[in-house]
Amino acid sequence: MPSSRRSNTLFTVVVTVLVCLGALPVLLVLGLSGAPSSLLLATVLAALPVGPLVACYLWLDRYEPEPRRLLAAALLWGGFVATAAALLVQGLGGFVVGFTEQQSLAIVAPVTEELFKGLFLVLLLWWRRNELDGILDGIVYAGMVGIGFAFVENILYLAAAYDGADGLGPGGTSALTATFVMRCLVSPFAHPLFTTFVGIGVGIAVGSRNGTVRVVAPLVGYVLAVVTHGIWNASTLFGFTGFLSAYLVLMAPAFLGLIGFAVWARRSEQRMLHASLADAAGRGLIPATDIGWLVSLQARRHSRAYARRQGGPDAHRAMLDYQQAAVELGFLHHRYLRGTPPPDFAARGQAYVERIAAARPFVSFPGQVVPAR
Repeated sequence: MPSSRRSNTLFTVVVTVLVCLGALPVLLVLGLSGAPSSLLLATVLAALPVGPLVACYLWLDRYEPEPRRLLAAALLWGGFVATAAALLVQGLGGFVVGFTEQQSLAIVAPVTEELFKGLFLVLLLWWRRNELDGILDGIVYAGMVGIGFAFVENILYLAAAYDGADGLGPGGTSALTATFVMRCLVSPFAHPLFTTFVGIGVGIAVGSRNGTVRVVAPLVGYVLAVVTHGIWNASTLFGFTGFLSAYLVLMAPAFLGLIGFAVWARRSEQRMLHASLADAAGRGLIPATDIGWLVSLQARRHSRAYARRQGGPDAHRAMLDYQQAAVELGFLHHRYLRGTPPPDFAARGQAYVERIAAARPFVSFPGQVVPAR
């Protein structure tokens, strides 16, 4: 069996086993966190920010969409594996070492939570490197892991607030509302934001030809994730004033900065895809007249709609397959041009070329006029 297939299998087996193992203690903790009615209410409220957050990351991921099964695996990893491991280590640390509540909140939690969240990205880098094409992919996977982790953590916090088990008051609707506003409306992006630093580090490592950078970049990303997470958690020790100061000085600027960076990376992917497909066209791998229809997202949608109107579902499937294969080839070819091709570069490239050759005779674009970029 080829090495890439063996790596894919190992990744799938390891992640599946760990998700199943992590689900058991997490579900047990959730089951013991409150009455069924309060737990159900907490779950519904915790789920509200999940959809919009996932939609934002899918929007970033539109040029070369990642496999949905891997994005789902990232969510499950964050919700079950990272949560279970963090709870276990923090619980043992508090019992054996005797961490104070302040130490656990400001130091232990950031160190352990970012470690176990970031481990998914390291496994991707190790066994599924072919799925990572750069920084934007790292951001997307990191965001999914963070969303999964935050979802489960919010259930626990919301249930504890409603039942008065958080030590902050008698509980009830007012406590639940306050916790919901702070965690699900004001700062739902916190955990995705922290882990994004690890994702950026992993994305840099994938695109670098320097062996030192490949090792150091993810480590620097992890350190930044821990530092920002620690500052955020520590701010809550100083009451609302501390929280508000950290939010305005650290979280909001960092969040806006990362949004700008992600949008810039997305536009860079468009320029990169155009350049790599132009080079591929020069080598006879795709028709040069198709490049505009592949680089523009609006043109892709227009092409698929045109194919469905002209040829029905079969033509639509042919267009979709052609677009996917050509775009994947473009990203793969970019890595070749940069000098960082994956080990299975030749086999994957040949497979994409064959898919393109099989689908292209059944594909036609509106008037065959290339739209402006």
